[in-house]
Formats: sequence, C-alpha cells, structure tokens
Amino acid sequence: MKLLGNEGESLALQFLRRQGYDIIARNYKNPAGEIDIIAREDETIVFVEVKTRSNDTFAAPYESVNAAKKQKMKDVASLYLKKHKTELPARFDVISIICLQDGRKSIQHIRDAFEV
Repeated sequence: MKLLGNEGESLALQFLRRQGYDIIARNYKNPAGEIDIIAREDETIVFVEVKTRSNDTFAAPYESVNAAKKQKMKDVASLYLKKHKTELPARFDVISIICLQDGRKSIQHIRDAFEV
C-alpha cells in the first residue's frame, strides 16, 4: 500500500510540474502532522493531499479526505505559514489518482478542494 502511495505522490509531482507549479516540499512534516506536497502556483501557496487507489470500486480516492484530514491539513498549513512568515494566499487541493493493474492511470486535480 505504501508503494502505491509513493507512486501516486510521484505522479502528482510530475503532474503539478507540467502544470507550471514550483514544488516547495514533499512529505512536509511539523508537530501538527504531514502534508503530501507543498507547491507554489504564481503567488499562491498550495497544500496538496494526494490520494491513490488501485481502483474506484468503493469510492473515488478524493472521497477519503474527510473532515478530520481537512482539519489536520489546515493545522499543518497554519504552522508552515507562520514558520515561513509568508503573506501569500494559500489554498488546499486534492489530487485523486487511480492506478489500474493494466498500467493505465487516471489523475483528477481538485483545486480549492475545501476552504481555509
């Protein structure tokens, strides 16, 4: 399962770079928790949660970003912004990836997935 998650994060990084994002950090950790990717798009800091599944039989990957996960991301982001003393606006995105066994991959980028 960890391998699938790592593959998903690598795909998400490639995807974001192709979209013109500057990657600031991967697997950023602080006392509040961890965020998969921190990136910058123009003048916005983007905190990204990556969810990867081998299928969407039960639910789309992004549907597993529940209220507790959103709160944890907000807490980590808040500490990050304070530590780095940035005044740039921030947003939260979710990248939902399905890696099928036949090698096909589906990437869905949800911008502004939830409010700060």
